[in-house]
Order: sequence, then C-alpha cells, then structure tokens
Amino acid sequence: MNKTLKFYIGLLILLLTFIVYVEFSAVKPINWTKTYNETHKIPFGTYVFYNELKNLFNDNEIENINVSPYEYFNDRYNWEDSSYVTSGTYIYIKENEPVDNVSAQELMDFASHGNTVFMSTNYIPNSFKDSLNIETKSQYTIKGNAKLTLANSRFKNDSISIEKGLNNLYFSELDSLNTTVLGYQVFDSIPYINYVKIEHGSGNLFLHLQPTAFTNFNLLKKDNKKYTEALLAYLPETTIFYDSVNKKRKEMGNSKLRFILSKPALRYAWYLALLSLIFFMIFNAKRRQRIIKVIKPHENTTVGFVKTIGNLYFETKDHNNLIEKKIMYFLEHIRSAYYLDTQFLDEKFSKNLALKSGKNKTEIKKLISTISFLRAKQNCTEDDLLNLNKQIEGFYKV
Repeated sequence: MNKTLKFYIGLLILLLTFIVYVEFSAVKPINWTKTYNETHKIPFGTYVFYNELKNLFNDNEIENINVSPYEYFNDRYNWEDSSYVTSGTYIYIKENEPVDNVSAQELMDFASHGNTVFMSTNYIPNSFKDSLNIETKSQYTIKGNAKLTLANSRFKNDSISIEKGLNNLYFSELDSLNTTVLGYQVFDSIPYINYVKIEHGSGNLFLHLQPTAFTNFNLLKKDNKKYTEALLAYLPETTIFYDSVNKKRKEMGNSKLRFILSKPALRYAWYLALLSLIFFMIFNAKRRQRIIKVIKPHENTTVGFVKTIGNLYFETKDHNNLIEKKIMYFLEHIRSAYYLDTQFLDEKFSKNLALKSGKNKTEIKKLISTISFLRAKQNCTEDDLLNLNKQIEGFYKV
C-alpha cells in the first residue's frame, strides 16, 4: 500500500469520525413539517389523535383506508340493489392534499346512503362546493392567535386559542336550507364560520377548516383536547373509516432510497459514500504510465558466426581465411554502426568513416589500405594477421 493511498484512507476515517461526532453531539432540531401523518410524533403529525380514536368512539372498529376513497368505497358498492355493503363514518384530516373530484363524488354518494363524512382540511373539493352550494374565502390576514369556538352553548367552555399552523380560510357562502353552522374561528374579535354540518341525502357531511386542531402540538397543549372531542361529538358512534396519509400508491411511487433518505444518519452516510466515490474517480483519473517492458534487440547471429569461424581458422593456421573473416566482421560492424556502404573501400569511404566515427583520419586510411592489401595478397602470414588485428582493435578502442 503506497503512501498516497494510506493518506486518503486516513483522511476518510477522520472525516467519518468527525461526521459521527457532529451527528451525535448536535441537538436535533424540531421538525415542524405539516405531515398530518398518523404515525408521526412530530408537532404536526396526528399520532395522538389517531391513537385516541377508539376511546372517542367507544372502541368501535377503525379501518385504515390506504387507497383513494373512490377505490375503497366503489369496491364496497352493490350495483344490484344500489347500496353500500358497509356503513360508518369516513374521517379525513389533511392540510395540503386535496381530494380528487372522483373520490369527492364517491364520498357524497356514500353520505347520501345514510353514512357520515367528516373532513378537516384547507381544501374543500370543488365537487362539494358545486353540489352543496358552499364557498370558501381567505381574505383576512392572520395576526397572532385565533380562538376556535363551537356554536352550541353546551361547548362554550371548550373553546381554545391556537397560534401555530393556522390558516385564514372560512365559509363565505352556505346553503341555509341544508346547512347548520357548528363552529367559528375568531380573528380580531370577528367570528368566521369554520365548521358546518350539511345534510346530503340520508346522511351528513361535516366540514371543518382548521385541521391543525388535530395535530400533536395542539392536542397536547392545556385542555385543547376538549375542543377536538366536541368537534367529533356530532359524529355517530359507528365504524370509522380513517383516510391514512400512508397511501399504497405513494409507497410504490417513492424512490427506492426513501428509507435511507428518511434517516439522517443513513442519509449522511449515503452522501459521504457518493462523495468518496467522486474523489476516488478524480484522483484515479490521472494518466498512469504502465511499466515499459525491456525488449532485447535481436542478436546479430551473422557476427557471432563470423567470430566463431575466425577463431576456428586461427587454430588451424589458415591465415588467409582468418584474415578474410576478420575483415568481414569489421565491415559488418561498419555497416551496422555507421550505415556506410562497404562495397568500395576508396578515399571517399575512408573520409566518410572518419567523419562518422570521429576517429583519426590517418589511422583509418592506414587500416583501409591494409584491408585492401591483404585481400589482394595470395599467401598471408601470421604477422599480416596480427598487424590487421592490431589495427582493427585500435579502431575499436580509440
């Protein structure tokens, strides 16, 4: 393991240690997200309300609706006798998630068959407004807190004041023949209608415009739970169909990383892993020279052969052949080393050899003359061989 890799591994360990330290030592901030999720214990979740439903309705059965109201109730409608095979009270508590028009129509049909629909939301479906002759507005500006009261004098002591999570929506138009006003929200001493009961067919719809009253934050403050109990006191004690925030379609549509990203520690680990991968790619993107393999040059077997033959002839005292082989070996060296043509050993050749080899011109001229003389001589002696060998070796050494 090289020093660079050790350095980056050490840096990564230090970074991880620092992140873990910061994560465990930091005070977790309060999550004020308005989820209205019945499984969330954060301020604007509805965990407390959902878990108290059985107590509010004397242990009546509670069914979670994990699909759209249309999907749920349409499957329980008997088309043969035009009636629902189930009955009860549908409860919907959300702020920023409007009911689609198809589901809204299904809910009105469900209510018209003698059932009850309770909705606490900022978004009254357009189908409700058109069919029930109601309208909402949000003209005034919220300043400070608001007082939420009920119209029935029996609940005059159950009024509460709320300052977080409020909206300024109120009922501006109602059908007086079928509508009963049940509650108000008071801003700057001016009451605005925020809770009504609307008769529809054989059943009723209860519409409330301040869902924040059902959140953990407001239910656990002082005696605010009395206001919520009073709101639901108008509902019959029947099976409760609770519209869950955790829809199946949402779970299928969310990212595969939803669990990792939902947990701070896992989320930071995921981001750190991605960051580390990016750094790794950056530092390894530099061009690295591969080790160059040493390739040995091809051996000149001709020169080796000439040397062997020359030694052989030296042992047999065949001086002419040995001189010829020495000359061949020398000329082969000249051709390989200096790229000169050795066909004509004349004055021009001597001059070119001196220039390319950088050796003494006189000595080269003398060597070339000796080679030419010995090639022409019929019977060479041992002295001729020794003289030639001395001059050739002198050429190599100089």
